[in-house]
Amino acid sequence: MRIAIDYTPAVHQRAGIGRHTRQLVAALAPLVQDRHKIVLVIFGRPTHGDVAAPASCQVRVIPLANRWLSVAWYRARLPLPVDWLSGSVDLYHASDFVLPPVSTGRTLLTVHDLSFLTVPGCADEGLQSYLSHVVPRSVARADHVLADSESTKRDLANHMGVPPDKVTVVYPGVEARFRPPTDAASGAAVRTRYGIGEQPFILGVGTLEPRKNWPALIRAWTLLRNRTALPHRLVLAGGKGWLYRDIFAAAAASKFSDDIVFTGFVEDSFLPALYGSADVLGFPSLYEGFGIPVVEAMACGTPVVCSNNSALPEAAGDGALLVDARDEAGLADALHQVIEDESMRDDLRARGLAHARRFTWEAAAASQLAAYELAVLETAPSRGR
Repeated sequence: MRIAIDYTPAVHQRAGIGRHTRQLVAALAPLVQDRHKIVLVIFGRPTHGDVAAPASCQVRVIPLANRWLSVAWYRARLPLPVDWLSGSVDLYHASDFVLPPVSTGRTLLTVHDLSFLTVPGCADEGLQSYLSHVVPRSVARADHVLADSESTKRDLANHMGVPPDKVTVVYPGVEARFRPPTDAASGAAVRTRYGIGEQPFILGVGTLEPRKNWPALIRAWTLLRNRTALPHRLVLAGGKGWLYRDIFAAAAASKFSDDIVFTGFVEDSFLPALYGSADVLGFPSLYEGFGIPVVEAMACGTPVVCSNNSALPEAAGDGALLVDARDEAGLADALHQVIEDESMRDDLRARGLAHARRFTWEAAAASQLAAYELAVLETAPSRGR
């Protein structure tokens, strides 16, 4: 079987879906071996030099900007099947919400979340309009849909009427390098690199954008500092996304603003040490398709306080304290409890480590491969391509 996977996010996005795509393909390649051929399709020229991809995968770069292809496919609706550009395949996997026209073979579409529908004010208007228009059409045309969680599967049913048997949940994984720290040197290095200093700190990890709800974490931390003697700094690790002015405004308004550290994007190699150095991860997101920082922090032995909405109860299991994302006082109380209560902290650490072991990229790749093979076995013709 010849399988084409849209690898564009992997080469153009350092975090989020890009990282998800890189890890999944890396775990999938050895499972496939001689059984199938994987073609990694990349739209637009890679911006960071050579493409890092498994040697067993063929790489096909289509030197047309993704935005121009989007105009051709979804606005002008030009009949230009993607397999005319990538070569004929038995299965085309669109890994990032949107399915282009396909003339032959079966189609799979990954929908990571429906935040553009569930929390519409958290996205740029242009992007929200585009996704609201294109994603439902893509879902309707796909032979099968992959979701990152049962929560997203329910959202697909509730918001788009997608039958449950058309959706397979493939949970993301956590790399083995995310584990409790074994030496002080790595923690010291990450503190120096990102200007954290020697103080204890509460950590938030994620892109600076409204859905992550960082102003609430800033205000909860400020409330905590106001009413206790805790010396903890607040470290927000993530690159600038969109509509992030309110985040910096909330930081500037805090009387402890000098103790807020914005690291910018953190390289993957430094993430385990960053998690492992924090006293607690605060993750008050308004909506998640899964919430991988929650599980990565657990794998590093760091206690977690996170929201109780969307997919976060799945990601957290019984290894975190869950709070209402909009209850800033409750968030402050939960963070304080974890920091001050040693027995609770130890219990959360133990349960978090056990829970995180459920999520591996090898398991994700096995589920993905099963979905591929099942999709091709179902030989009924696709509709409305």
